[in-house]
Amino acid sequence: MSPSHVAPAERSDLSAGRRVWGWIREILIVLGSALVLSLLLKTFVFQSFWIPSGSMENTLQVRDRILVSLWRPGPLDLRHGDVVVFRDPGGWLGPTSEPVPTGVAKGWNEFATFVGLLPQDAGEHLVKRVIGLPGDTVACNTADDKVTVNGVELVENYIKPGTESCSHAWEATVPEGRLWVLGDNRSNSADSRAHRGDPGGGMVPIDNVVGTAFVTVWPLDHWKMLDNPYPG
Repeated sequence: MSPSHVAPAERSDLSAGRRVWGWIREILIVLGSALVLSLLLKTFVFQSFWIPSGSMENTLQVRDRILVSLWRPGPLDLRHGDVVVFRDPGGWLGPTSEPVPTGVAKGWNEFATFVGLLPQDAGEHLVKRVIGLPGDTVACNTADDKVTVNGVELVENYIKPGTESCSHAWEATVPEGRLWVLGDNRSNSADSRAHRGDPGGGMVPIDNVVGTAFVTVWPLDHWKMLDNPYPG
């Protein structure tokens, strides 16, 4: 039957159907484009992570969301004082008390994390501050409670007030391709100090570093740039 022989009511229904399908198609295109853009940003530019513990207080609070630059860091890219996200070198992360999603919830979480709609699972990563770079000798003397790098005292205004810089004396030389990292909440951070007896001597392989945190984005009242405390 040609359009000229279609009743006016039927033509109206066909026109309405085409409009509805047009709206649905546009919505699908927008959503698809947004997902592709989110995936590209997550893969090549930055990624969201959430903070599971108080080891970086007061710089980062529990359940803060941070954005991490994914420009792959190397020895010349990282600086003393950078806040970095890195994969567990092995045995640093203990068991988590977070409930593990199952079924549909698990599938949605995995998909949303993959495309960048949800922050990366913190169960596989840690967040600490870079104190020692390759070749550095890092140390802490309990007599004056000061951290030094190559004999020069670090001014650590980022440490949580009321906590000591070091609970015990230590000294280590950072080998090539490794980092020495500490939490800002020194009394509640299982960082390089706590893993000196591990096979890696408490050092973090630079290859394990995902990127450098540069901003806290959530909750909104915690929003701030995570600037490096030391001049370039």
